[in-house]
Amino acid sequence: MLKKIIKKIKNRNKEYRILREKQILLDRRKRFLEGGSEPWSPGYNEYKVDYIIKSINNPDFLKKIENKQLVSNYGCKLDERVIEYPWIFSKLDKNEGKLLDAGSTFNFDFIVNHPLLSNKKITILTFAPESNCFHNNGISYVYDDLRNIPFKDDLYDIIISQSTIEHIDMDNSIYGYDLGHNIEIGKKSFEYLKAIQEMIRVLKPKGQLLLTFPFGKFENHGFFQQFDDEMLSKIKNQFENLGTYSIDFFKYEIEGWCFSDKDELKNVISYNPHSGKGKLNDGAAHCRSVACIHFIKS
Repeated sequence: MLKKIIKKIKNRNKEYRILREKQILLDRRKRFLEGGSEPWSPGYNEYKVDYIIKSINNPDFLKKIENKQLVSNYGCKLDERVIEYPWIFSKLDKNEGKLLDAGSTFNFDFIVNHPLLSNKKITILTFAPESNCFHNNGISYVYDDLRNIPFKDDLYDIIISQSTIEHIDMDNSIYGYDLGHNIEIGKKSFEYLKAIQEMIRVLKPKGQLLLTFPFGKFENHGFFQQFDDEMLSKIKNQFENLGTYSIDFFKYEIEGWCFSDKDELKNVISYNPHSGKGKLNDGAAHCRSVACIHFIKS
């Protein structure tokens, strides 16, 4: 009898804790909206996650992305994640397969529990352990450098690399680690090409690589670089004779995120929320334009 009472109390405490956590999140989102929806203000992250969850779980919206249609006022005052995730999920299919997350942008419960990933064996490759861990979901974690991926050739059906390659060979101390870097502010690093070569190597024939990164006017912000047309061209050269690819471009404007084209983005600058560089009056939270590449290996 006592054991049942203790169990009942524990269950009630657990339910109360869950309800309390939900209420805290709701309060933060409300505070963000009531505070003018200023990027990175209290409640911003909670609001953004909600926005992403609704987007990637809306089949009609994903279909619009696939058909290059975007609703008006989509993602106002939110960073590029709100368009990158839906673009990626619009490309995923229901087939079984091995998926490599090259950069650990899938290491969240709202991502790993998505229906489109339920039948995929996921490996997350990143530099160092993170607080989120989903071993119970069957997720595998490997810690290494993307320029030297420790897997055999032709292993993965899908590789996701979302806004990761722009940090390669840069000052990553902001994320709690730094493998060393020699690139001066204002200079370009092309070390990311080694990572792309490795991703192509471990991708199966007919497998797909979904690659996103900031694109526009070249900028070196220390911890990331924004790619320009020269840097994009070098990526396209890596795909030559190895498969087919398509590129979608997105641009942030005061009305939100929309489809764009390469030429329209050549002078677009990013906003660095850590330094304040590039801040304008458009409500941009970070990068104002991204390139999204869908590569299929021959």
